[in-house]
Amino acid sequence: MDIFDSLFAQYQGVAAWLVALELVAVVCGMASVWLIRKGSVWGFPVGIVSTAGFVWLLWIYALFGDMLINAYYTVLGVYGWAQWSRQQSADNGFRVSPFTARDARVCAALAVFSTAFVGAVYWFKPYINNGFSWHGVTAGFAHFTWLDYTDIFTTALFLIAMWLMAERKIAHWIVWIVADAVSVPLYFYKGLTFSAFQYVVFTLIAVSGYSAWKKILRKQAAESAASR
Repeated sequence: MDIFDSLFAQYQGVAAWLVALELVAVVCGMASVWLIRKGSVWGFPVGIVSTAGFVWLLWIYALFGDMLINAYYTVLGVYGWAQWSRQQSADNGFRVSPFTARDARVCAALAVFSTAFVGAVYWFKPYINNGFSWHGVTAGFAHFTWLDYTDIFTTALFLIAMWLMAERKIAHWIVWIVADAVSVPLYFYKGLTFSAFQYVVFTLIAVSGYSAWKKILRKQAAESAASR
């Protein structure tokens, strides 16, 4: 009981609807990853509900940096939804795409963009968290903490993973595994216990998803060989 109380102590005094909002966002997030594992395009709209819910939640908690990050996760969710819908229609079903040299270049570009964007968010975090006012605050690297640097790293991984997922590349599961595993202690530290548990589940589903997509790749290779 003491362990349970300590894990959920941060929810004491929090409005019930805020706890419910986090739970809905967490459940939709887990459902989204499971649907993607199954190759279902519905993983994207369900995921959009999750990330949009976190945008609202993080705005209320005044975690504006995380809020902006979830906002562009939402935009990427819309992109992925459109891509999968178009590709599945063209391919007459779900198929995993091979990883190419072009994909590596795009991932590198996304990593640079994400690092610059999120780094800028945290550069201005004192200003953002002060209600977008410069009164009594200054920006700069001097305000960065290990938490900020870790967020910059994991966000770059998430952005890469979401693009790879939208393009149906099996490599996205490997990136998710690393990013999700790092996010577990990160969200416990931030006091979002339900979200931390969500990332535990995400890590397990990502491992399972990689295995499932490997089977699809083998099946595609066998079909390709048989058709020659």
